[in-house]
Amino acid sequence: MSRINIGVISFAHGHVNVYCNQMKNWDDVRLVAAWDDNEERGRKNAETFGMDFTPHLDDLVGRSDIDALIVTSETNKHGDHCVAAAEAGKHILLQKPMALSLSECDRIIAAVDRAGITLQMAFQMRCDPVNQQMKQLIDDGVLGKVGTIRRRHCLNLLFNEAFVTGPSRWHIDPVANMGMFMDDAVHAADFLYWFLGPPVSVMAEIDNVLTTCAPDDTGMAIYRFADGAFGLLYNASVTLGAEITTEIYGDQGTVQHYYGDGVSTPFAPEGAAPLKLFRRGSPQAWEEIRMAIPKTHGERIAAVPRPWIDMLKAGGTPVCDARAGRVSTAMCLGAYESAQTGRRVSLS
Repeated sequence: MSRINIGVISFAHGHVNVYCNQMKNWDDVRLVAAWDDNEERGRKNAETFGMDFTPHLDDLVGRSDIDALIVTSETNKHGDHCVAAAEAGKHILLQKPMALSLSECDRIIAAVDRAGITLQMAFQMRCDPVNQQMKQLIDDGVLGKVGTIRRRHCLNLLFNEAFVTGPSRWHIDPVANMGMFMDDAVHAADFLYWFLGPPVSVMAEIDNVLTTCAPDDTGMAIYRFADGAFGLLYNASVTLGAEITTEIYGDQGTVQHYYGDGVSTPFAPEGAAPLKLFRRGSPQAWEEIRMAIPKTHGERIAAVPRPWIDMLKAGGTPVCDARAGRVSTAMCLGAYESAQTGRRVSLS
């Protein structure tokens, strides 16, 4: 395909506006039409991006001039919307998390397999060059055998009155989105899966520690992997500021990663190095790996659509497909189960 024609299923999740803002100026993309069960929201955003609007989902997915659909509805609606898109033969970019249950993940996977279309999860961490550089260091053996990865991925949204009481408040609805750990820790869960493969177990604590407006505001999970490695995930929606985002410890080296999420990026000094590498036997204590740090976390989110469009044009394979989306969902669901029961939960 030389040009990809795009439709949008719901503007509920704000990231879709960032995606469309990027794509509206690309010669190889045409933003065609949108549907939203909130007609006022849907019409307003469709007009902003020069798209047709329809109040009927069947009309949108049935259009012959649409190749792919971005599904950015409330999380509990992902199953129905992805199945409708797949059955219409449309490729899918799906906002995280994939779903709120493994049965819904499996329903989506089955529909994608039957239709023979592609589903790409919208995980901006995989599109970040700094994260890709850390992955390359592991894959190239620079760090040797990795024993522990700690990833902190945080927000300050629950301190934001507009987020809690405005149109985005569905994020804190336990029916629509389960909890803030489910909503946001899924990014870090996919990061750990991307680096270490699927975990075999998890122990976790998830609770409200600084607020009461959402089902939870802070969570910590310890994942074990088949080779014995630890993955430590810290996620909070009540973090005002931070610096260190990732630590990776191997038997031949250590990597520290700075300014890699929404509450740390704004504090990056001009010219700061996002990565520091320590090698066993190195004459230097630490090596700085200099790469560009985005000015805002929104720049990372804006990086999602380009590789997706390129993959569709080339007829390639998604870097994070439906089965990978199921893994990160299972990791979060397992963490909730562990926090609720006080026990280690098997993820095998």
